[in-house]
Amino acid sequence: MSEQRFTDQVAIVTGGASGIGRAIADRLAREGALVVTLDLDQAGIDRVVAEGAAMGWRCEGQRVDITDDASVASAVSAVVARHGRLDIAVNSAGIAGPTSIKIADVAVEDFDRVYRINLRGAFLITKHAVRAMTARGYGRILLVASIAGKEGNPGMVPYSASKAGVIGLAKSVGKEYAESGITVNALAPAVIRTKLLEQMDQRQIDYMTSKIPMQRTGTLDEVAALACWIVSREASFNTGSCFDLSGGRATY
Repeated sequence: MSEQRFTDQVAIVTGGASGIGRAIADRLAREGALVVTLDLDQAGIDRVVAEGAAMGWRCEGQRVDITDDASVASAVSAVVARHGRLDIAVNSAGIAGPTSIKIADVAVEDFDRVYRINLRGAFLITKHAVRAMTARGYGRILLVASIAGKEGNPGMVPYSASKAGVIGLAKSVGKEYAESGITVNALAPAVIRTKLLEQMDQRQIDYMTSKIPMQRTGTLDEVAALACWIVSREASFNTGSCFDLSGGRATY
């Protein structure tokens, strides 16, 4: 790809050591951005940075707990201190939690863990990214949600509820900052073939895939293509929105 939409821009990507986050981070870097991977997996961070450097990309990484306010604040501040700016923030970190389990059997501890990572993490990344971007009057924030947050997947109550919260977060903050030059949007993929599926019961995967009119899972390249358009300067009239990536399984 020869297009360089993100030259001289600085991006952070949570969950960037693998899966959807890695795919988005790689494409941003390939298109010229300096990408800082934020993840709990230090070995994964090191691998991403080394492989990016081998490609001639500008890649950095930092171990961050996105459920911890001080950890997120410190990471964002460090990026701005080193580079003088933050143009793009993508929050892709997340977990599936319990699957193929009805609410009556979901442990409170499991619900809280999913909420803390999927929704509290999205809140903290958005909060601190907005603060960093406001001074320059420009920014792009993208929160990776899920079609489950729009429809609600039976057997996945904690995940569905947390992703619905992510969508509401993007819509609310997008409106709050609509005149600031900062856009905030969500992306709602259907089933994407990533390691996250390894956390799910096969019956759950089969159910979700059966609801996709194209009758296939999405690819990481397809996610990265849409995500990078949303965080580009081209998407200047889109904020407070949730973009479907569902093979026809769009809802509202």
